[in-house]
Amino acid sequence: AGSEYVFNAAQANYTSISFDPNTAGKFVIAYQDAGNSGYGTAVIGTVSGTTISFGSEYVFNSASSSHISVSFDPNNAGKFAVAYRDGGNSNYGTAIVGTVSGTAISFGSEYVFNSALTESTSISFDPNNAGKFVVAYRDGGNSNYGTAVAGTVSGTTISFGSEYVFNSQDSLYISISFDPNTAGKFVITYQDVDNSGYGTAIVGTVSGTTISFGLEYVFNSGSTSYTSMSFDPNTVGKFVVTYRDFSNSSYGTAVVGTISGTTISFGSEY
Repeated sequence: AGSEYVFNAAQANYTSISFDPNTAGKFVIAYQDAGNSGYGTAVIGTVSGTTISFGSEYVFNSASSSHISVSFDPNNAGKFAVAYRDGGNSNYGTAIVGTVSGTAISFGSEYVFNSALTESTSISFDPNNAGKFVVAYRDGGNSNYGTAVAGTVSGTTISFGSEYVFNSQDSLYISISFDPNTAGKFVITYQDVDNSGYGTAIVGTVSGTTISFGLEYVFNSGSTSYTSMSFDPNTVGKFVVTYRDFSNSSYGTAVVGTISGTTISFGSEY
């Protein structure tokens, strides 16, 4: 590992990072800046060898911002979206488009995707459909159900389809990722609170702004938190989930998942 580099000289919460697939060594970090009233803030980083340099910090929401998630659009160089809970607007689920030029960031307007308390937000762009992404979240306005919505970016404008429930129970620690090898296919992992907190995954399919889901599959039969998942770009239908396994001394654990249609099979836990 190289040296450590500070991107925000204050307490930074709800950090989320995404690389720009179209610009080598360029990434964005979005976070809550506790040193600036908890404002939602973003900064561009550039990697050269093991050195990281950062540009200036840019505020995307001048209010307390939490449950932040950021994702670059693989089909639009320098374009990303941030999803977050807007403490300045009744804690509604909100998204905004950012555009990168060098290390400068400009932001469009804010768009609400859930007019209720929103938590555990996670966003992912579909690499096979330009400007299309899905946000998954815990919907406090609907019994804390696990919910997802498709968004479409045009310039810096975002339009949203209807909301779709993927788990009709309390859902936490949500993470979403698209399969780069299968258009419109993604997986959501989460803690199914009302099923003993088990680690659970489900396949979703997007068509336009309509989302359909397969069955739910348990990957850890124990209380599971802080799930994070990502697909292997070089192997169709293969992903890895990492998580905190309370049923095994809270150890950091990982498991491989494989998709066939909307079916998921899992390997052993490591």
